[in-house]
Amino acid sequence: MALIKSISGIRGTIGGKTGETLSPIDVVKFTAAYASWVAEHTNTRKIVIGRDARISGEMINNLVISTLQGMGFDVVDLGLSTTPTVEVAVDLCKAAGGIIITASHNPSNWNALKLLNEKGEFISAEDGQKILEKAETENFEFVGLSKLGRVIKDDSFLQKHIDMICQLPLVDVEAIRHRNFKLIIDAVNSTGGIAVPMLLESLGVLQVEKLFCEPDGHFPHNPEPLPENLNHIVSRLESGNYDLGIVVDPDVDRLALVCEDGSFFGEEYTLVAVADYVLSQNVGNTVSNLSSTQALRDITLKAGGEYFASAVGEVNVVNQMKACNAVIGGEGNGGVIYPALHYGRDALVGIALFLTFLAKSGKSAKMLRTKYPNYHISKNKIELTPQIDVDAVIEGIKQHYSRQLLNTIDGLRIDFEQEWVHLRKSNTEPIIRIYAESNSQTRADSLANKMISDIKEIVSQQL
Repeated sequence: MALIKSISGIRGTIGGKTGETLSPIDVVKFTAAYASWVAEHTNTRKIVIGRDARISGEMINNLVISTLQGMGFDVVDLGLSTTPTVEVAVDLCKAAGGIIITASHNPSNWNALKLLNEKGEFISAEDGQKILEKAETENFEFVGLSKLGRVIKDDSFLQKHIDMICQLPLVDVEAIRHRNFKLIIDAVNSTGGIAVPMLLESLGVLQVEKLFCEPDGHFPHNPEPLPENLNHIVSRLESGNYDLGIVVDPDVDRLALVCEDGSFFGEEYTLVAVADYVLSQNVGNTVSNLSSTQALRDITLKAGGEYFASAVGEVNVVNQMKACNAVIGGEGNGGVIYPALHYGRDALVGIALFLTFLAKSGKSAKMLRTKYPNYHISKNKIELTPQIDVDAVIEGIKQHYSRQLLNTIDGLRIDFEQEWVHLRKSNTEPIIRIYAESNSQTRADSLANKMISDIKEIVSQQL
């Protein structure tokens, strides 16, 4: 059992002791701390909330609503919703903030509170730390009877979100309708089972087969949209009866695509393909985090734009996108951020842009995938004893590879001529995470293993 308190929110398993799991008491304490922080920054007394379909969601939803009322806030409750929809709703409601009740791709026994600012974007590291301190010291105060907040239930924002997507200049509903796609979707029995069919209907896609689209929170497989978890949809696509498979995670901020023959488009390449389309219509800058494929950089430079890398984490990607006025950005886990709509990972806008691109290209998904550089990523970690100075280890690697192109905004990234390695230390454990990318899986694994060997050698010198 676990409770993880981070700058972006609180995440934990259901059931167990207070302070060790996501208990009702912890939910109330953290929600009150967030509301207290919001009250210090605005006179607006309205907060938007929404949740994915996890079984524990209704219980936590009730706790959050009651706490926010007790802190003097009116609550706009979207009910079953998606992370990007809540983000959009905060802005549309001119609310003071938002809370998304979801543990994203974590298993069903987890849940979490994700915290938004008044722009509908994830709070900054600095603000998150202030909220954590308030929760730790219980530095908040509930209001009297006359100032209790109201509850406004409003399930209209999902359609509003979809309407905004369909009205985007780069989303061509007519081209999608004319292509007459036959699609199959896997929504892991969460809110994507509501949102994705609604979107596809609005886009004029009439032939849709639904896998696991009942939003009852009973995940039929591991909810992270990785190849090893998607056997059901792959087996259906191998029959050759569909144009594309679409997979979303429980809160619909990550998008994975499966080609018409059952092969994987690749989660790293969701953003690459969408960016390729956006850049073909509007040349500009792009952003992804340091652990994402360099294929985005390649297509950006080819299109005449400039590529920028950010530290890992959505809030860091968004900050870099704003700084360089990027036209598209995101993360290599299937997270597409399209600022023409809003600054947040959004699988729904990713679907609409990809289908437009696919429709206009006249190609199959498999053919489209072959036009991009074929990179492979190896993801590893090395566990060290608590006595080891992890910072000193990374500094040793930095010195060892001082002649290479180095980036230190988030751990250490080493760029070689056609490949890279990214080392990041855990904030809570003596662990170094090692990501390596090259033009073959064998070479990526070999590069990662070489880095692990170098780390072990440096560690042996410390002992």
